[in-house]
Amino acid sequence: MGAPYTIQWHTDALNIDFFVNEEGVICLSRILPPGTVPKKSTSALFESAELPLISVKLAGEGQTKDIKTAKASVGNYLSMRLKCSDNATKIQVTARLTVYGSVPVVRAETTVTNISDNANVMLTGLSSFVIGGMTNASMRDFDKYKLMYATNSWFREAQWQEHSLSELGIDNNGICELQEGHTGSQATFSLNTRGSYSTGSHLPMGALNARDQTDTWLWQIESNGSWRWEIGDYKDNLYLAAGGPTGAHHAWKKLLRPGERFTSVPTACCRVSGDIEAAFAALTDYRRQIRRPHNDMEKVPIIFNDYMNCLMGDPDEQKIEALLDPVASLGAEYFVIDAGWYADDSDWWDDVGLWEPSKKRFPSGFKNLLDKIRAKGLIPGLWLEPEVVGVRSAVGDRLPKEAFFQEHGHRIIEKGRFQLDYRHPAVRTWMDTVIYNLVVKYGVGFFKFDYNIQVMQGTDIDGPSAAGAAQLEHQRAYLAWVRSQLDKYPNLVIETCSSGAQRLDYAMLAVHSIQSTSDQQNPALYAAIAAAMPTAVTPEQSGTWAYPQPGWSDEINALTVVNSLLGRVYLSGRVDKMSKAQLSLIQEGMVVYKMIRDDVKTAHATWPLGFPKWNSDWVSLGLVAKDRKTVYVAIWRRGGPTKRDISINVAKGWPGSRLELLYPARLETQATWDFTTGILGLGLPETVCARLFKIQQV
Repeated sequence: MGAPYTIQWHTDALNIDFFVNEEGVICLSRILPPGTVPKKSTSALFESAELPLISVKLAGEGQTKDIKTAKASVGNYLSMRLKCSDNATKIQVTARLTVYGSVPVVRAETTVTNISDNANVMLTGLSSFVIGGMTNASMRDFDKYKLMYATNSWFREAQWQEHSLSELGIDNNGICELQEGHTGSQATFSLNTRGSYSTGSHLPMGALNARDQTDTWLWQIESNGSWRWEIGDYKDNLYLAAGGPTGAHHAWKKLLRPGERFTSVPTACCRVSGDIEAAFAALTDYRRQIRRPHNDMEKVPIIFNDYMNCLMGDPDEQKIEALLDPVASLGAEYFVIDAGWYADDSDWWDDVGLWEPSKKRFPSGFKNLLDKIRAKGLIPGLWLEPEVVGVRSAVGDRLPKEAFFQEHGHRIIEKGRFQLDYRHPAVRTWMDTVIYNLVVKYGVGFFKFDYNIQVMQGTDIDGPSAAGAAQLEHQRAYLAWVRSQLDKYPNLVIETCSSGAQRLDYAMLAVHSIQSTSDQQNPALYAAIAAAMPTAVTPEQSGTWAYPQPGWSDEINALTVVNSLLGRVYLSGRVDKMSKAQLSLIQEGMVVYKMIRDDVKTAHATWPLGFPKWNSDWVSLGLVAKDRKTVYVAIWRRGGPTKRDISINVAKGWPGSRLELLYPARLETQATWDFTTGILGLGLPETVCARLFKIQQV
């Protein structure tokens, strides 16, 4: 017991205040952008609404009596008794908060250590980040804020929704005004994902945005597996708790023997005195700070992959050779042979795992074919699924049973595949050999690491109560293995793909330099995904398909190219069957990309028409160059009126600024630019189409 006091940590990025209460509990009381004057809460019921910095739950523990609410938090337990060291439970808890320069984002993770001499501790929940008092408004004023989150399903990735808090059930219900000492209602809104698809339903993100655009919180959980965040009311204010996995939601329990420790998955939280675009700009800068450096993100080369709307997993020597000249003429710098190169027939799904090239598909020799790719000035790449083995594969018998995910003594089979467990040395040794063989003997310079199964239950090889913990350990071991490959082969580029973007998270993207954004095969539908992608991934890591076809019109072929120009060009399509005029249209787009890509890799996104809606007739995405004197604006018209005025607010008032149609320059376009009003006036054809413009200060 002691007198409460405040700890201030004020940086160029954020001003962060901690409050140590009478019980000695450390609370995160305030996060403010520098220069922001703290505002007193408008609540007439409570002076403050801070919460303990850390939420821990141990086996057998329920709610503490000090919290007069059934609210869950991430760990199902707001531990009012928890201190840095707890002699009763013999655990030591360390919270690590990190900021990067002047970027207004704080990264939080928590480590629990068993400091007992002879007793085990079972963790069933541990938060990464908890903060209360997120606004200066009371529950009566919650309508001043809206909550935002993104659905993320196969073929329909990164689609943002917004709701009022009352629509989500977080509202003034009068409970705190009673004389019974209640500190909050039972109303919460939460999102979580369980299993091996970290983004199989939602992005691990959320935002709380003031409707007057003067205050925005934005957060992401950096987990390539299970996660959870929750927002709710506490002491007439709002709180956020984020982390995962937990026992209640993901069957996660972690046994700590004396001296052992566990660290939570990181959570990053941004706060700006501005709108949602300012918050995403800050988060983009943060993402660029935490990821592993790689020349791929500096050079941002054009990649051709033979899969999407092209060979579709059925390559052979003749088909690949037919693609080489047109692909090289388009200016591509990598040529990736996607699925099927290892199989003698098309029935390969449940036979993968050996990763040796098919002699039937490549009778002149696979090395000979890759040499031909290099002779065209292209770096060869291959598709691989390094985390699975097909049930018919010989590798299933070569590796020990313990090298696979298990349930009650049986190897787990998901869609005809076994799941490898990267904690086992035999798995890592085997895959080291595979990668060595392909890189050193065949000259592969790029891998597309795909993953196409969802394992929900983890593996219980360490015991029935350890399945969730074992899954997280595997996921961390897998990323450690990927890092080891990049250490061994520094020039190797590794793309992450999981049925498109079912693992679109910054545990994966802090390691991989490029992300597949979708398996969507309709270019007009893809536009809504491409326009939303900068919310989830930096533009220079955002691999978006451009897959032109000989049977498509020039407008549709140009649209599929525009989809990729403000990210990473991921080229495909039947370019081997296109006419010279059609190839010229695609080549024009690749020339434009090479002209703007140095700006793309350092740019921030803007959305002139707001975040794209899946069925919107008009969609727009802009990238603002680092010098803030140039903005690139992509416009898609998928229906509706052919004429529209679009506000480009970031360029409003740029004196003498000039509008230029970058792509497709040859197709009909009516465009005017008024820098005094910031209005781009457009007249586009009746058909579905897209354009890329450049607005630049002179």
